Amino acid sequence: MYINRVRIQNFKCFKEPFTLNLEQGLNILVGDNEAGKSTILESIHLVLTGLSNGKYLKNELSEYLFNNAAVAEYRESLAANKPLPPPEITIEVFIGGDDLPMFEGDGNGDEKKECGICLKISLDDRYKDEYAEYVKAGVFTGLPIEYYDVNWTTSARESITPRKIPIKSALIDSSSNRYTNGSDIYITHIIKNHLDEKQRHGLSQAHRRLNSLFMDDESVTKVNAVIKDISKKKEKDKEVKLSIDLSPRNAWENSMVTYVQDVPFHFIGKGEQALVKTKLALEHKKAKEASIILLEEPENHLSHSKLNQLIKDIQEKCLEKQILISTHSSFVANKLGLDKLIFLHNLSILRLSELPDSTREFFEKIPGYDTLRLILCKKAILVEGDSDELVVQKAYMKKNGGRLPIEDEIDVISVGTSFLRFLQIGERLNKPIVVVTDNDGDVAALEKKYADYVGDKKKDKIKICFDAVVDEGELMEGKTPYNYNTLEPKLLKANNREILNKVFGQKKKTDDELRLYMKGNKTDCALKVFKSDEEIVYPQYILDAII
Repeated sequence: MYINRVRIQNFKCFKEPFTLNLEQGLNILVGDNEAGKSTILESIHLVLTGLSNGKYLKNELSEYLFNNAAVAEYRESLAANKPLPPPEITIEVFIGGDDLPMFEGDGNGDEKKECGICLKISLDDRYKDEYAEYVKAGVFTGLPIEYYDVNWTTSARESITPRKIPIKSALIDSSSNRYTNGSDIYITHIIKNHLDEKQRHGLSQAHRRLNSLFMDDESVTKVNAVIKDISKKKEKDKEVKLSIDLSPRNAWENSMVTYVQDVPFHFIGKGEQALVKTKLALEHKKAKEASIILLEEPENHLSHSKLNQLIKDIQEKCLEKQILISTHSSFVANKLGLDKLIFLHNLSILRLSELPDSTREFFEKIPGYDTLRLILCKKAILVEGDSDELVVQKAYMKKNGGRLPIEDEIDVISVGTSFLRFLQIGERLNKPIVVVTDNDGDVAALEKKYADYVGDKKKDKIKICFDAVVDEGELMEGKTPYNYNTLEPKLLKANNREILNKVFGQKKKTDDELRLYMKGNKTDCALKVFKSDEEIVYPQYILDAII
């Protein structure tokens, strides 16, 4: 049993009906901030559990759950005395894998026979008359949530409660701060799920004994004597004293604080907290019983090594479950598989499942590549190394009034020699991409390498920029001819020795001496170009890349 589709309308950022299809196993959501990743996870959990931020939705109804634009339209219609129906939230989850006759029917937004559950937040019929009076009064302070109700129905049009929903979810957000001391809920989960009744009773008794020791302590006795003198001035005055609260049945649970290596949980690093929280949440009874695990940005505060460890734990513990992960981490996306990636952009969906097997395996084995930088930017300029990146950025700044490319949502990304693999991703995303590369003295080989992107096959959104002129020289380094067809000699060709000597703080007497210096100090020279105020001329293929 798994979720094969979710349909959302009027919930937070989703105004118009938004549908997302899911695979049985792993699904990875990526997208820019405010793209709707968290809202999708929250909406699924809301339908399956009725919980919002750990509390029952019926007690937490708020105008801010509704789409802002829908609420604004509603308010404007009331102000214009042309009232629209009050906005409704509809979230539908469709189930695959099992026959569930009670949940099957055409009572859904698509009006097709399917197995599904619908959560609707709408005006309660019981309050129609009161609502009519509210509209008639003409005093509009906001969405009248007090007249709303929350209802669950099946696609068979049967009313149900979340308890009857056969598919369960567990929402894990390691960065959540909504719990009182940050760790109490996790230690309580361990106590409830892994200790038997006798052990729990023993903890309760130990807590009471601790209270007794506290009350008998000489310092506490002296403090209580002072409090008694102040509070009990007359015989009839009641005695006041300091103690430990044992009134709630689970008082001992509320007193527990997690320690990690003898350090209180809230004093350990944020990364270790995130790791502990996620691991404990995966061990929780509800997570083990859940059919779908909803994981919110597992990379929060984690180093690559810790994140790699966490991903292994997720893969091992959730083998038979459906998983939906939201992430901003290229490492997570690459490691778990780009074929599982769902890209959200402007409330639309793109998938990378059609990537060649070799490309998916490459990014999985070498997950440090910044694939999500490519996915999330408006336009990408791909370069081979650090020196190319610095020079391209400087050329862009010169042309655009000192603005860095990233300020215009253009990302300059060093990809080594993996241009073609990034282009395969870019093609599927219909992303504008420019490749800046050396010709290395063999233009024919370069044209063959990019045969799918140059000449007659040239694509609108992909541009390959290189210098078509092969420069030759006679300088010999030992037995190896010097390559005159990389960025540094092309930069010297576009300028002159005098300017570049000034930029680099050198006094090289010949062009070849300067070329050798630039070759041996590539990144340092590029950094000096980036910082320089000199009027540097950039090779034409660099200028072509930044248009």
